[in-house]
Amino acid sequence: MFNFHLIKFLLVFLVLTGASSSQATPKEVSDDFEIKGFHLDLRIQVMTPQALKSFAKELADFGINTLVMEWEGTYPFKKHAIIANQYAYSREEVNDFIAYCDSLGISVIPLQQTLGHVEYILRHPRYSLLKEDRKDISQLCPMETDASKALFKELFADLADTHHSDYIHIGGDETYLLGHCEKCARKVAEAGKSKLFVDHMKMIAQLVVDLGKTPIMWADIILKYPEAVAELPDEVIFVDWNYGWKTNHFGDVAALQQQGFTFWGAPSIRCHPDNWYVTDWMTHFNNQRDFIPYSREAGYRGMVMTSWSTTGVYGFIWDVGYDVIDMIQVRNTYPLAGFRILIASYAQALASSEPLDAQAFVYTYGKDRFGLTATEADALWSFFAAPPVLITDGKPADGSTIEMLIQNYTKVQQGVNTCSPKRNQREFEHFKLMVDLRMHYLAYKAIEAKYNAADFDPAQTPELLTAIHAILADADVLNQRFEGLMSGFLYPAEIAEQNRWRVEQVHVLYHRLAKLKDAE
Repeated sequence: MFNFHLIKFLLVFLVLTGASSSQATPKEVSDDFEIKGFHLDLRIQVMTPQALKSFAKELADFGINTLVMEWEGTYPFKKHAIIANQYAYSREEVNDFIAYCDSLGISVIPLQQTLGHVEYILRHPRYSLLKEDRKDISQLCPMETDASKALFKELFADLADTHHSDYIHIGGDETYLLGHCEKCARKVAEAGKSKLFVDHMKMIAQLVVDLGKTPIMWADIILKYPEAVAELPDEVIFVDWNYGWKTNHFGDVAALQQQGFTFWGAPSIRCHPDNWYVTDWMTHFNNQRDFIPYSREAGYRGMVMTSWSTTGVYGFIWDVGYDVIDMIQVRNTYPLAGFRILIASYAQALASSEPLDAQAFVYTYGKDRFGLTATEADALWSFFAAPPVLITDGKPADGSTIEMLIQNYTKVQQGVNTCSPKRNQREFEHFKLMVDLRMHYLAYKAIEAKYNAADFDPAQTPELLTAIHAILADADVLNQRFEGLMSGFLYPAEIAEQNRWRVEQVHVLYHRLAKLKDAE
């Protein structure tokens, strides 16, 4: 293995130092990433088959050549039908979509989590043996080797039957329970967390190699615990996901490259702390500005933009013995339909040797895409540049007050809502809805803060009820707008579910206040 990795390292070194006759000049950057990818997260907010096709066509028009599909519970496994959820695609729909992507020149890579983020598998009694913990079912036990091997051998074979890509993504990120159970704790004490992690992922990766495919895995855990990395199959490709942090956030990438391992990079257009009410636009723009040029310089061979619908953390409804009745995602982001501008900026960042200038890009996009005036482009930029302040424990995270946030954001709201795009109005309506959802959130938080204040007087209840009635009325209008914009993109039941959960906290507070009023 040493010689193989040494050869790979020397080849990378020759390319980086200019020894290759095919080295691009600084302005010729279109081919420096072999993989120009996009990661589609279908854990929640499952797109309709037609929306999937439309999205793939738009990606192809942007020059994207790879789509990483995190199907999760939407994939129809033949031998493990219990994994499929209520929004699962049919076999015909999956085959049709992959064939369509093939026609566009997009390779579809399946992503199958194999250690962490497997709640959607472990929730079912059939797989209880694999649980690392009875209550936290986010991770399977890496010591249950035989059962894991049997499961993933069948899952990978099924995925390979429908996907024509040379790759299978095997996940492996955020495995926070490493060494948790007694068996794993004993192995960690004897050999360390790296050995525990690598032994499992080595077995998983070899299953992929045996199918004639190349395994891809997230790089965070192996960067944190790299001691046993040399035991992984030579073919493994690591994906360094970085959402706006310093380089080498998880560990020393160059050290693994020097052992011959190939790296891809992964920025993001939706991630923590984004939610329904706020998107950290500037972090995402700056992530593209900084991380893509860095990845070029670091010799990464691929780039995959991630777009997370949720953090992948769930709340559970339990039965006796921690049998799962249902599970609900803890956080939702605004659906992917509203983020074309960040995909467009990603395409530009891939195609340009210069770092992305977010403000210049937004102004040009506003003019070319929407036909905005200079004043309207200013308003659009103010929307993207607005601080994404969340309310934590009843107080703004930036140390201001909710009233100050409302006052400042009112200007942003007015600016966006007075814009009159001449083209692509439906896309712009997403921005208008986002800004109104943000104000809706702040108005609710102001009422919640008054109710939670130490000096709250029950005599204030009628005033708060009146205010919350207005917020509920506003929520009805926002829900209708959300339904209109998401129709055809998400399934009707999903739209209803998203609308329900987004306003649930308002209803909870309303019923508490109503009971308090009745008690007077």
